[in-house]
Amino acid sequence: MDKNTELPLRHVRVIDFGQQIAGPAVAMVLADQGATVIHIDPPSGPQWKHPANAVLNRNKLSLKLNLKTADGLEKAKALIDWADVVIENFRPGTLANLGIDFEQLRAKRPELITISIPGFASSDSLRRGWKATEAIVTATCGGFNDMGFNRVLMGINPSFSPLPLGSSYATSLAAASVVLALLEREKTGRGDHIEVPIAAALMEGLSYNSYLIENMPLRYINMREAEIARRKQEQLPMDLSYDDLQEYLDPFFRTYQCADARFFYCVCPSHRNHAKRCLRVLGIYDQLVEMGLPDVEDLYQPIADWDGETSIGVYPLPKKWAHIISERMKKAFLTRTSAEWGVLFGQCGIPGAPHRNILEWIHDEHTTQSGLMVKVNDPEYGEMLQPGPLVWFEYVPESLLQPKPRQTIEYDNALILLKQVAEQEITHRPRGSEIKTASHKAWLDGLRVLDLTNVIAGPHSCAFLSRFGAEVIKLDPVTPMYDPLIGIVYAILAGNGKKSTLVDIITDEGRSILHALIRSVDLIVINAPERQIKPLGLDQKSLQTINPDVLFCRLDCFGGPHSGPKSDYIGYDDIIQAASGIMTRFGGAKTPEEHAHIGTLDVNCGFAAGLSIALALLHKHKTGKVSRCRTSLSAITNLAQTPFSLDYHDRVSIDEPSGRNLLGRNELSRFYQTQDGWIFLDSTADELTKMSNIKGLENIESETSIATFLTKAFKQQSSEYWTKAFQIVNIAAAAPWSIEELRSKYTRPIDRNTGIDRGSFSFSFDPNHPSGHSVTQIDNYAIRPSEASIKKVTPTERFGSSTREVLKMLGYNDDAITDMIERKIIGLNWGKEYLPS
Repeated sequence: MDKNTELPLRHVRVIDFGQQIAGPAVAMVLADQGATVIHIDPPSGPQWKHPANAVLNRNKLSLKLNLKTADGLEKAKALIDWADVVIENFRPGTLANLGIDFEQLRAKRPELITISIPGFASSDSLRRGWKATEAIVTATCGGFNDMGFNRVLMGINPSFSPLPLGSSYATSLAAASVVLALLEREKTGRGDHIEVPIAAALMEGLSYNSYLIENMPLRYINMREAEIARRKQEQLPMDLSYDDLQEYLDPFFRTYQCADARFFYCVCPSHRNHAKRCLRVLGIYDQLVEMGLPDVEDLYQPIADWDGETSIGVYPLPKKWAHIISERMKKAFLTRTSAEWGVLFGQCGIPGAPHRNILEWIHDEHTTQSGLMVKVNDPEYGEMLQPGPLVWFEYVPESLLQPKPRQTIEYDNALILLKQVAEQEITHRPRGSEIKTASHKAWLDGLRVLDLTNVIAGPHSCAFLSRFGAEVIKLDPVTPMYDPLIGIVYAILAGNGKKSTLVDIITDEGRSILHALIRSVDLIVINAPERQIKPLGLDQKSLQTINPDVLFCRLDCFGGPHSGPKSDYIGYDDIIQAASGIMTRFGGAKTPEEHAHIGTLDVNCGFAAGLSIALALLHKHKTGKVSRCRTSLSAITNLAQTPFSLDYHDRVSIDEPSGRNLLGRNELSRFYQTQDGWIFLDSTADELTKMSNIKGLENIESETSIATFLTKAFKQQSSEYWTKAFQIVNIAAAAPWSIEELRSKYTRPIDRNTGIDRGSFSFSFDPNHPSGHSVTQIDNYAIRPSEASIKKVTPTERFGSSTREVLKMLGYNDDAITDMIERKIIGLNWGKEYLPS
């Protein structure tokens, strides 16, 4: 076997105390990459009784220990003595109170890496003691309120989503931080303690829903936003039906019914070529041109300077043209089945996908052939289909796609195994007295990155690296392919900490600049299907001739460890939401709807790319081997759907709560109206006795209809009363917050701080943002190491602002730069204004 294909964590030893999703999922990701993981359950077994435990504990060896006994505690500590990493995701202080104190353990063994993944931050004095279930964290973080423009216009607020997004984001962030800490330990011998609060991870994941650009030009306000504003101003009810809502959607960003009565999701806004290809495949482009459909050449000029009222490839379209185009698209889609359109769109390079449910996704030819789903012979459920790896290297060892089923192990054998793995490790990291003192440097100081990405997932991956000290050069074309919504508005978040350079790499001179940049960096990142890589000269052979030491990371839409029928299909977050069943679950089988949160999968794909890059850096440091690392939106959807992305022979139901009017999972885990608002109760039947101790709920155990009883009881008191009452008896409950409320309460003027010490919520307000607008956005604060530093990154600069600086760094003189600017080989901006009006 080529050593480059060996699993990068094969000598790492992990003790996993995790329960529910986040903790076990982090350990699963490490185990998938070769780590030896001992998972510890309490004597009663996992807290969460669910088939997903078969996935979360694959490649692990499990044993039961009672940490409340002296014997159990002693055994746990003996295992930790042979560990590199210890993971827990309880309430702050829980494990320490049982006698496993991370600070004491690390004082004894400074090489140890410990990671805590609490629901709310340990520095959150208000919430750190709450019973922080997935739903409680989501409700508190605004994840169930104002869930997108659709839900606002339909008057559905709050509404419930069963996706464990908080744990999904926390998994990628925490796993990446562990690997980065392992990389740092190779250099210094020193470990670290890291905290990743799920609430903070969720807020970073929802960053595109929470950032605010004041005085946004009207050209970026879509029809739904305009209708919301009109109804608020005229004090009209938000009562649109699903069918009526469709007419407020952009024609290139909506669902269409097909000849087989199934649905197809078209996502072609903001890109001139994609929209034109779409209309041509549908057979209606020429007739629209004959009707006068405008096509403005430069979308980055102010609208006042345009030579038409709108343009193909701009989002949002005005209502007039949106209606004209959508009516013709609706008729065209009825001429073929959804599957036929899926193949046509995929083969023609158009973003779009048939709506499918989760079972169809799991059993799809592409997911099984590409390694996005793999077979595991579980001891309880038999042969299962489980998600493939979250990240991988291009040259995939078969062991990565053949996970071992979860196994039990006796304590003595677990201890022997850990010692054996420790003896096999070959490393030159400092040990004992050679271990260095804490430097408080950023993990990636000195790393140089070339960012060739676009839209959200790719740019977010490189922005993620910048918080750890990486120097990122963002390379974009002189003439942008995306309209300003994607090119600028989204980039205000994803461009933080980068130097922006504009180069036409299609020209010979531009390609020379690209090659010079490749020679100057340690890592290249791009989001594109495989078929685009060789023409760009980014295949392994080409890169080896330019810079044999450069690492390469690629993100895409449908990619898996192996090739499949859809591997070269292009697409966005929304495409995978439609294809993998998220939209069917969120809106309902007959009325599918995109999940409300912008970047639902995109942002986490960026985080996962950061994880893959950390693995490649660690692998290179230890072996000298250069890797090409990967992840995809398709891999991310499996993580986001942890309770659902699995199947086995005897499974009766996929058990997926769905629909827009969903208030929860059952009568003890759902929203209820109170005297002054709402509360989310996340309880179980085992807690009814405790619940009966609350004033107003004394008779609950004798009720035949719990839902009817609670519906009436909750309306007698305020949300605050019920929240406090449930917290006193240690039952999970919380009043839902909106993101707007959180932003109002937890925003401070921008400063040099990163927000990692500010509890569970931290926003920065920048009145002097380079865009010329005041901007409020969430801090990069979810990953909180104790000894390494997290850097406050610079705001997104105007595109092209660093072109001169970067070319001078490459050795070009002023005359050569000026000449290339005049010939449009390079550029200094995309228009007259940073954010075109």
